[in-house]
Amino acid sequence: MKAIIIEDEDIASRRLRNLIEELAPESEILEQISSVESGHQWFENNELPDLIFLDIQLNDGYGFDIIDRLENHPPIIFTTAYNEYAIRGFKYNGLDYLLKPIDKNELQKALNKYTKTIEKRNDRPTDIEAIRHLFKKEYKRRFMVKVGNQFNTFNVEDIAYFMADDGVIFLLNKKGKRFPIEYTLEQLEAILNPINFFRINRKYMISVCAVEEIHSYFNSRLLIKLKPNQEEQIIVSRERTSNFKKWLDT
Repeated sequence: MKAIIIEDEDIASRRLRNLIEELAPESEILEQISSVESGHQWFENNELPDLIFLDIQLNDGYGFDIIDRLENHPPIIFTTAYNEYAIRGFKYNGLDYLLKPIDKNELQKALNKYTKTIEKRNDRPTDIEAIRHLFKKEYKRRFMVKVGNQFNTFNVEDIAYFMADDGVIFLLNKKGKRFPIEYTLEQLEAILNPINFFRINRKYMISVCAVEEIHSYFNSRLLIKLKPNQEEQIIVSRERTSNFKKWLDT
């Protein structure tokens, strides 16, 4: 299997490549493309790969813009932080639609689907089956938290953000009260809806409703004010700034 990765975040691109090479050691990653323009150039000068891993929102446009230039295109596995493009992705005969951060098991299923597609090129799922698959992932809706000898339940709509403090992850509700939970930020990234929550750095994962102010900060980063407010400065890390802006602009 010869594949290309179209992804504008270097860290995400390298992580995806490592996962692909781990799960499909027979695969060959021909190129890692980071923009619409470089994608056009690559396809003009190279034969089509067997498979495309395609991020949808790139710094200079949409991944769809690259595919639209191709008379024919190979199977596509979409990799994105946003699920609102699922129906459009289906129109491009996408094999699968993986939400970031890419889950290893979900990627394995997508690769298995590619293998089955190659083995049975004439067997295609019905429209209804494909759409159901795109939307089958469910996200966590509430957390049960121990408070003294009691347990309280918090709906995700009532959560402002999560923060790490001395190795403990705290849930902060919209009233500013915080409660320790037994999750890591990495686990929260996998179980919370990425439309509503975004991890801005190593310490904070925030709800879109918690963003009160955004200011430019040095070294291409952003300084944000959250509600409820924190005394410390809260900075969106440089490698996450681009996707943070896209997240707020959906």
